[in-house]
Amino acid sequence: MGEKQPNRLRKKIVIATVSVLGVLVGGVAVYTGYLYNKADTALNRMAAAQPAKPGQPAGGETTGQPMKPISFLLAGVDNREGGGGSMNTDALMLVALNPETKDATVVSLPRDMRLKPKQISSQKANYYYAYHYNKDKEAAIPNTKQFFSELFNIPIDYMAVIHFDGFRKLVDTLGGLNIDVDMDMRYVDTEDGTDINLKKGRQILDGKETLDFVRYRKSNQGTAESSDLARNERQHQVLGQLLDKLTSFNGIAQWGSVLDIAGESVKTDIPVSLLREWILQYGKLKPDRLEFVPLEGRWDSPYIVPTEEDVKTALTAFRSRLGLPADDSLKIANVIGVDSPEPNTVTKDTYRR
Repeated sequence: MGEKQPNRLRKKIVIATVSVLGVLVGGVAVYTGYLYNKADTALNRMAAAQPAKPGQPAGGETTGQPMKPISFLLAGVDNREGGGGSMNTDALMLVALNPETKDATVVSLPRDMRLKPKQISSQKANYYYAYHYNKDKEAAIPNTKQFFSELFNIPIDYMAVIHFDGFRKLVDTLGGLNIDVDMDMRYVDTEDGTDINLKKGRQILDGKETLDFVRYRKSNQGTAESSDLARNERQHQVLGQLLDKLTSFNGIAQWGSVLDIAGESVKTDIPVSLLREWILQYGKLKPDRLEFVPLEGRWDSPYIVPTEEDVKTALTAFRSRLGLPADDSLKIANVIGVDSPEPNTVTKDTYRR
């Protein structure tokens, strides 16, 4: 009897342990299935896939071969109520990613830089996505991508549009960002509900505050005004922190909410099948090194005017990340409002991860 009692106890412990493990494994399977279905729904909502054109680069396809460099045009869009129905493109970035070297180059285009396309009127850089969107909502992304690709004579594989309300929700879901606010910021606009009130110094910003931080330009409450260059630097700081958060343990645990936000707030012409592959290959695609190339320039109301040499340097850095040589055929002054050539003043801020 004395020997049977411990055996029964061990048996009960084993059964209980197996039961608990079974529940855990079952729970993980259910949660994995839940995330898969949620991801599938989100990807289908995000994708605005267009038929591939002959000769279109197939950047990033994962077929067991070395992954090719990929290029993107990213646009941050704000079309809040109270803005008179306008669609403001507050952020424009050209991104070149080399998955093999795990390096990426980000070129921030000033929203107030004057562009001089041949077929459309000369306007600020932030005008053209809204222009194409108002002409044809379904074709806005491929047409805007083609516009910038032809203007700068660079390959752009895909475009993604992120609505700022989704950006705010994403930052809140990730628990805020630890940001070094570079100056006191105060601005109020009762018409569209803008109320920016930030103090200089490192602090945790929630979604609204982070959005205020990257959008701040002018003040009507006594604080100093900001430049497009400073805004670009803030965007770089926030982008680096977002990538860190999304790949942290907490970020992964919150992917369900993140996928919901992405489905509501992101539109892209990346095909759904390729988006799925990239999620599975995210460890290979995530860059270890980000090279930020902001375009500096002087303010000549209502435009930001960079130098021709600065623009050339920025585009060359972008092309180099894609493994392409510099383009000496592009006459930059013909497509962008620029100052006469002068010594290069582009600064490269490298964010190491």
